[in-house]
Amino acid sequence: MSIIVVCPKCLKSFKVSDQFAGRSGPCPGCEHTLQVPSKSEEVEVHAPEAFAGGGRSTTGKLITKPVARTDAKMRPVVAAAIVAAVLVVLALTWLGGRAGLFQSTIATSLGLLLISPPLVIAAYNVLHNDELEPYFGVALYIRSAICALAYMALWGVFLVLASRGVITGDMWNWIMVAPPFFLIGGLMAQATLDFEFGDGIFHYSFYLLATLLLRWVAGMTWIWDVT
Repeated sequence: MSIIVVCPKCLKSFKVSDQFAGRSGPCPGCEHTLQVPSKSEEVEVHAPEAFAGGGRSTTGKLITKPVARTDAKMRPVVAAAIVAAVLVVLALTWLGGRAGLFQSTIATSLGLLLISPPLVIAAYNVLHNDELEPYFGVALYIRSAICALAYMALWGVFLVLASRGVITGDMWNWIMVAPPFFLIGGLMAQATLDFEFGDGIFHYSFYLLATLLLRWVAGMTWIWDVT
């Protein structure tokens, strides 16, 4: 074993055998007399595993309490509950459409108001970045409600434009009109749920496809045919 010694005068570093620990001797660079550190003064570098639990003392006790990271992975029970809820919503939507409950704008808006927040939360659980701490509880509900209202507002703008003939079924018209909706939807998901912009667009697309599916299940007219 060797000991690293640094001369306090010329700042030259060199190694000496550990048999000279605690002795004095001249620096090979400037001949300045210096003291060789003893073995007890050496710095012990611990392996990273020693601090895996937040750092441990010489007795093995934790010095600091590590911060536990919340696992945002989808649990099987949660996934099963989501699937069951989707089937129930589809069944109720189909029955309501056959009973004529969605013939008025008010009924349709109420139905969209009820289903939008759960859709936003479900999509958030699927698309959330596992490297980030997820939102839970009240924070998640508030942010999801704001995002859901923004998505509903985009539906309102779409229907107003369609009723005035701005939006038609022509392909060229969709190419011009659709991008701003996806852009705004992605930005709202990014602002409320801390998504990356690309993930935000996927989140809005999930919501849009789900609501279009529910509209079709309810037996309603095609989206640009609002008259």
